[in-house]
Amino acid sequence: MRKQKSQTVQDFFTFQAQTTPFACGLEITMAKGSYLYDNVGNSYLDFAAGVSANTLGHSHPAIVSAIKEQAEKYLHVMVYGEYALSPAVELCKKIDQITPDNLQSTYLLNSGAEAIDASLKLAKRLTGRRKIMAFKGAYHGNTHGALSVSDSKIHKEAYGPLLEGISTLEFNNFEDLDKIDDSFACVLIETIQGASGFILPKEGYLLALKERCLSMGVKLIYDEIQPGFGRTGTWFAFQNEGVNPDILVLGKGMGAGLPIGAIVASRQDMAAFSVAPKLGHITTFGGNPLVAAASLAMIQTMEEEKTMEKIAQKEALFRKLLLHPKIKSFPGKGLMLALEMESEAQCMQVANKCMEKGLIVFWLLYQTQFIRITPPLNISDEEIKKGCQILLTVLDEI
Repeated sequence: MRKQKSQTVQDFFTFQAQTTPFACGLEITMAKGSYLYDNVGNSYLDFAAGVSANTLGHSHPAIVSAIKEQAEKYLHVMVYGEYALSPAVELCKKIDQITPDNLQSTYLLNSGAEAIDASLKLAKRLTGRRKIMAFKGAYHGNTHGALSVSDSKIHKEAYGPLLEGISTLEFNNFEDLDKIDDSFACVLIETIQGASGFILPKEGYLLALKERCLSMGVKLIYDEIQPGFGRTGTWFAFQNEGVNPDILVLGKGMGAGLPIGAIVASRQDMAAFSVAPKLGHITTFGGNPLVAAASLAMIQTMEEEKTMEKIAQKEALFRKLLLHPKIKSFPGKGLMLALEMESEAQCMQVANKCMEKGLIVFWLLYQTQFIRITPPLNISDEEIKKGCQILLTVLDEI
């Protein structure tokens, strides 16, 4: 690997606000397919996909074409909800086609975290209640509302006080469901817990949760920000269980590499945002035509290329290849997978050495001993084999 030295990297640390004291500062000059390219000619096979955001990899021709075509017509023209813009309208129609019958109306937003905030507002408005039930180990984003329902003590203490009336359940604990009563507006759950180790719901858990919510008149909100849009082999992870939510929260991979979020609910429920009071949730850039065109092109391409039909086979290939005594566990589903290392330090060592050998991997937010394996969904078998060989070599070396 040739070493990077550039003014851009220096300026990155000088002028751009940082989120950690240890960003790698990799300067990317091009990205194509499953690869990133830096300013000195190094290539990197991408097993992170922008943290589950680049669903069809980088610069997919159909998505780039849709962006260029829309850019030549118009970009932002008015705040959300006033004008009928074809890309946004067509995207909402497409989402209606790939979601259950009880979810008919989509509100397009700018990020998953904003969508979480909007979902909580909608549940409160619909029920007239103020209490929210979340989960231990949950991560939903870092806005004021999303952080309030996430399980990050260190961040909550640093930025509190946050929203009041938040209670938590233990994920996959059936007995805990009795804590849900008719004082709660909603229960918010990740259909796969992300930051805590890609934990899947136990068989029957979502059904039991749904039945408890129904009996108490509580709205059930699914956070599909990370597993959504094909990552587990179905459009949404909850479709593996067949238990539908009242409100669905989307983001990340929905945008094909551009910023987007959304909530989906029944037409009747979503109408609550428009009356008493009107403008119950507003956004300037939500439904941006450029972003909507990219998202729509991504979904259509996935249908045409039958992307999700290949996910189970690709998962099986990862599981067949990634056998090593230093891997303690291998949770997840589809192409939302994680490798458990001995410690955070070992995980970071693996990630750094992989980058030196031309492979991008990342780690999980809470359980930092886990290496995430979330590549583009259209990654080839050859690329999977190449990346896994690099991982195995690194594990042998450390």
